[in-house]
Amino acid sequence: MKINLTQSSFVKLLCAALLAVAASGYAAENNAGAEKAATTAAQTWLTEIDNGDYTQSWQEASAFFRSAVTKDKWKTSLETVRKPLGKLTSRKVKKAQSAASLPGAPDGQYVVVQFDTVFADKPSAVETVTFMLENDGQWRAAGYFIK
Repeated sequence: MKINLTQSSFVKLLCAALLAVAASGYAAENNAGAEKAATTAAQTWLTEIDNGDYTQSWQEASAFFRSAVTKDKWKTSLETVRKPLGKLTSRKVKKAQSAASLPGAPDGQYVVVQFDTVFADKPSAVETVTFMLENDGQWRAAGYFIK
């Protein structure tokens, strides 16, 4: 099969290809910005938990999170699971990944951040924090898991 491209068709095809490359670069840059902003918000939020400010961390979580977990249940869960791990020794970002949808959550803009964490009584832990972009433009916690 022989394809005969006119100069005009070739220029159009080239422009479409360049737009696709530019759009993917913009999306990657946009994701990197979202990942950085969400990671910063996650670190601030985790500091509240580290300090034992469990009620405050619930109040600053996303509406989705607050509708799924009551303030009392959140506080009890952290006192049962997080408090026994002891004081934070170190926490560093392992990876951050953007997502438009997650199982069991409404479609939106999410960033899942994993941290390699060391606690006084648990020397090797992985914290996974999911943050979502809310309508007011703020990144807020939508989930938290320690392994």
